[in-house]
Amino acid sequence: MVNLSVQVGDVALANPIMPASGTFSPELGAVIDLNRLGALVTKSITRDFRAGNATPRVAETPSGMLNSIGIPSKGIDYFLNDTVPAYKKFTPPLVASISAHSPDAFASLCHDISVRDVDVIEANISCPNLEAHGKAFAMHPDLTEMVMRRLRAATAKPLWAKLTPNVGDIAEIAKAAEAGGADGLVVANAILGMSIDTETMRPTLGSIMGGLSGPAVKPLAVRMTYQCANAVSIPVIGCGGIANARDVVEFLLAGATAVQVGTISFQHPTAMATILDELEQYCDARGIKHVSDLTGAVKDGELSTDKYEAVR
Repeated sequence: MVNLSVQVGDVALANPIMPASGTFSPELGAVIDLNRLGALVTKSITRDFRAGNATPRVAETPSGMLNSIGIPSKGIDYFLNDTVPAYKKFTPPLVASISAHSPDAFASLCHDISVRDVDVIEANISCPNLEAHGKAFAMHPDLTEMVMRRLRAATAKPLWAKLTPNVGDIAEIAKAAEAGGADGLVVANAILGMSIDTETMRPTLGSIMGGLSGPAVKPLAVRMTYQCANAVSIPVIGCGGIANARDVVEFLLAGATAVQVGTISFQHPTAMATILDELEQYCDARGIKHVSDLTGAVKDGELSTDKYEAVR
């Protein structure tokens, strides 16, 4: 039987499957065993209360969805007093996603969220930096390295940087995050998109544009995972359009150590449990003894999977 455990830097995971931030809450434990997951990832937390964006916030698209939620948040006190205890009823490591609009605010929040029961900080540096005229931190290498250095100085916890795909050269951003002290990279957030209702002749989202996620973005996310994994020495966590175990394998082969599952959970709340079962079956059918052997098996265009029997 395959060993599904993986190591993301200093963080040991029972398997490579975890939810993507903003697509998950402890209430999902009513339909799946959350203790089976590799890690639990919170929605992004801000220091103060945030109401979020105007409605409509979600719109369906072919093979995906657009969302512009706006990071609604009940603030840090609620997070520490209510959210963290709710998550710590379960055994997987807890990854706290954080968001802020300036380097000082990011560093301060990172410091204050670094409590005993939080195992990893995931810095959502896809959010806009108000000191750079609203440009996302992760859209420029210098801003990326600067904010990651500030975050690194603010916490001793394992620190992951969640990158934006809305850049020309994501590998350069990945290298900047690594230089700034990131212990891992989440590649990547949703891709900026827009749709228009041809009956009302209005955008389908209240904020006009939003993030595209779901199966439509998977080839782009796999490409970016591959580029980042070949550019840095820290682990990469692939994210984007995963709906089944073969999608997970694709990301692992491209260089991911673990993955985050998002949009499919809205359609099928038990998806992550099903993916875990399928992943085990996939590996056992091919004689793969350790799922981590798949990570980076595709390197520089060369296959290094000849030892695995093809199953049709």
